[in-house]
Amino acid sequence: MNVNKPRVVKDFEKLDVKIQEQVKLAYPDGFYQNLITYTDKEGRKVSALPFETEEKYYLIRMSKQTAILLIEEDDDYDDDGLLKEDIKLDLTDKYSENDVIDSTPEGLDS
Repeated sequence: MNVNKPRVVKDFEKLDVKIQEQVKLAYPDGFYQNLITYTDKEGRKVSALPFETEEKYYLIRMSKQTAILLIEEDDDYDDDGLLKEDIKLDLTDKYSENDVIDSTPEGLDS
């Protein structure tokens, strides 16, 4: 993470559709396996999905249950929780490699 980038903490539903689509492309195997935990400014433990663009570093607030539900209810993902190939191809065509920085935490395979 680049410490000079603005840090944005938001719920997935409140993100711009363009950012939501880029998150799906960065996490084609679902979200919950990639959640991190941090302590917020009120001292509470919060789980979030990290996502980085050229301009910003996002912490997308969600619990494991919310992460699973988001994928289950999203028609872009199949019954196994994987981003459908045609959707992945469409999003890959829509967003150049330069738009998204690999958000998968190091040491995790996606």
